[in-house]
Amino acid sequence: MIRVAGFLLLLLATSAYAESLTGRVITVNDGDTLILRIADRQPIKVRLAGIDAPEYNQPYGKAARRALSAWVSGRTVQVTVYSRDDYGRVIGTLDVSSQNVEAALVKQGAAWVYRRYNRNPHLLELEAQAKAAHRGLWALPEDQRIPPWVWRHDEKTGSLTTTSSASTPSSGCGAKRTCGEMSDCKEAQFYLKTCGVKRLDRDQDGTPCESLCKDQ
Repeated sequence: MIRVAGFLLLLLATSAYAESLTGRVITVNDGDTLILRIADRQPIKVRLAGIDAPEYNQPYGKAARRALSAWVSGRTVQVTVYSRDDYGRVIGTLDVSSQNVEAALVKQGAAWVYRRYNRNPHLLELEAQAKAAHRGLWALPEDQRIPPWVWRHDEKTGSLTTTSSASTPSSGCGAKRTCGEMSDCKEAQFYLKTCGVKRLDRDQDGTPCESLCKDQ
């Protein structure tokens, strides 16, 4: 109990002394990153904490950028700084007119909760509500609702494009890579198990393309 109490006091103390920045948004880079101008300082890049918006070149990426722009473009905002990343960006929560922007974006389906870094459990509730209501990115077909961290990994590893090893005639694997390209569950299972197209099984439960295989 003493250890827990001590931890809570330390957490409260850390929060109390968290750096706070106030400035005007001059550029919105994408759905979760912007440039802030602060008086007497060089503009800084801010990465919104706890969320991950679709990359600009993936489905809903442009809409996500518009969503963030609608909230903050040209406005004075407050940033509570958590940390700074390896790219020199400030990582923090963003508020405009007493409205938390991360929560607003998740609620309207313009961003995913970035579970690896999220500190706000309320965001998970808002994401569940947006998903149930098919708002924003949750209205996309299942095979287009790709978490940004998965999209970035697939781009880095080349999984978004046809690879020579996956399309050799001897394996029987073609160029299909998404659930939308599968004709039925059997084909989806073949591409997952034989061709190694991992992206067909987003939740990694062994069943590809839930919309095709849910009754199998």
